[in-house]
Amino acid sequence: MSKKPKGQSMWGGRFSDKPSDIMQAINVSIGFDSRFAAQDIRGSQVHANMLAAQKIITKKDNASIQKGLKQIASEIEAGTFPFRDEYEDIHLNIEARLKEIIGDASGRLHTARSRNDQVATDFRLWVRDALDGFDAQFVKLQKVLLKQAEQNSDTLMPGFTHLQSAQPVTFGHHMLAYLEMFARDRARFADCRKRLNECPLGAAALAGTPYPIDRKATASGLGFERPLANSLDAVSARDFALEALSAASICATHLSRLAEEIVIWTSAQFNFVSLSDKFTTGSSIMPQKRNPDAAELVRAKVGRIVGASNALTIVMKGLPLAYSKDMQEDKEPVFDAFDALDLALAAMTGMIADLKPNKKVLAAAAGAAFSTATDLADWLVRELGMPFRDAHHVTGAIVAIAEKHGKALHELDLNDMKNIDKRITDGVYSVLSPKASVASRRSYGGTAPVNVRKQIRRWKSRLK
Repeated sequence: MSKKPKGQSMWGGRFSDKPSDIMQAINVSIGFDSRFAAQDIRGSQVHANMLAAQKIITKKDNASIQKGLKQIASEIEAGTFPFRDEYEDIHLNIEARLKEIIGDASGRLHTARSRNDQVATDFRLWVRDALDGFDAQFVKLQKVLLKQAEQNSDTLMPGFTHLQSAQPVTFGHHMLAYLEMFARDRARFADCRKRLNECPLGAAALAGTPYPIDRKATASGLGFERPLANSLDAVSARDFALEALSAASICATHLSRLAEEIVIWTSAQFNFVSLSDKFTTGSSIMPQKRNPDAAELVRAKVGRIVGASNALTIVMKGLPLAYSKDMQEDKEPVFDAFDALDLALAAMTGMIADLKPNKKVLAAAAGAAFSTATDLADWLVRELGMPFRDAHHVTGAIVAIAEKHGKALHELDLNDMKNIDKRITDGVYSVLSPKASVASRRSYGGTAPVNVRKQIRRWKSRLK
C-alpha cells in the first residue's frame, strides 16, 4: 500500500514538498468552516449509503463508515474532536479522523465526489438550516408586535412624514406596519429557501462522475427537492448565498428603521415609550442616563449585513466556471451576517416585548402641530362641496389663525373659522379631535381602531 510523503496533505501525491507557512496560512479554512461539521457529516452519511445501495462500495465498508461518522459527530458535540490546521478544512479533518477510527475503509467514502460538490452541498445545507431558524425567529417577533398592537389598538399617537407631525394614528397601527414588513421578510427567506433547495452532491469536481451513482437518492436523503441539473452550475453557483444575504439586508434595514424609532421615542424630548433595565445601559459619568444601547446596536448591524452582501458579490463577480479558490471567501461573510441578524432579531423581539408606551404623552402629541388639518379639509369637501384645492387653501388660513392664537384646531372659536368661510358650521368639531380623526380612517389599511382590531384577528389566525 502506498503512503503519502511525510508532512504532505491528503491531496499531496504529486507534490514533493509541503506548502510554505504563508501558503498554509492563506489556504487553511478550518478556523471558520468547522461550522459545517454537522452538515458535512450528514452529507457523508447519505453519500455512503447511496454508494452502498449502488454497489459502488460494500455494505461492510459502509457500516464502518457510518459507525465512524457517528463517533466523529459525538466527538464534535462533546468538544473533543481534534481540529487540525494541517488538514486545511472541515472536509479533510473529518476524513482524516475517520481514517484514524476505521482505517482504510475511510478512503472509499470520497468515491464519486469532490470537495467541490461536497462544500457546495454543505454550504446549501447550512444556509437552509439557518433560514429555518430565522423563520422561527420571525414568528416570535411578529407575535410580540401583534401583542403590542392588540394592547394599543386605540392608543393615539402622531403619525409622521419628514419626521414632522402629520396625522394622528394609533400605536397599534404603527406596530402592525412593522409586522407587515417582517412578514415580507419571512416570505423572502422562504422563497430563497425554496430556490436553494437543489442538491449539488454528485456533480464531483465539475463534470460529473463515471460511477453509477443515484443523485436523486442523495438529494432526497438530504431533504433537497431535486439534484441540480448541471454539474458546472452545481459546484460554482453561490447565488443562493447572495440571495440569502440580500433578503437578510432588507430585513436588517427594517430592523434598523424600527430601532431608530425606539431610539427617538425613548429620548427625553419625545418620551413616547420606555424600556426597562433589561434593554438599556447607563453612563460611566452621567448617573441620570438610560441609553437605548440595544436599539442602537440593532441599528448598526445593518452595516455588517449589507457589507457581507457586497463582499460576496465582489468575490463572485469575475469568476469563470467552475470552481476557484476565491470561493473559500464565500463563507465568512455569510456566517458573520447571519450571526448579526440572529442577534438583532432576538434583541428586537426582546425590546418590543419590553416596550411600554406612554399613552398620555402619545395622546397629547397626536393632537399637536395641527395634525387634524387634513380632516378639516376633507370635511369642507364632503359637507360644503368645496374642491379639495380650495379646501386646502381655506384650511391653511384657519391653521394660521390657530397658530397665531396658540390654540389647537378643535379649540378655535367657530366665528374665527367663519371669518375664513361663512359656510362652516359647528359640525366641523366632529372631525377636529385626534380621536375623531383616527376613528374616521376606516378605508382598507387605514388606522381606525376598528380596522386595527380586524387586522389583529387576521394575524392571530395566520400566526397560530
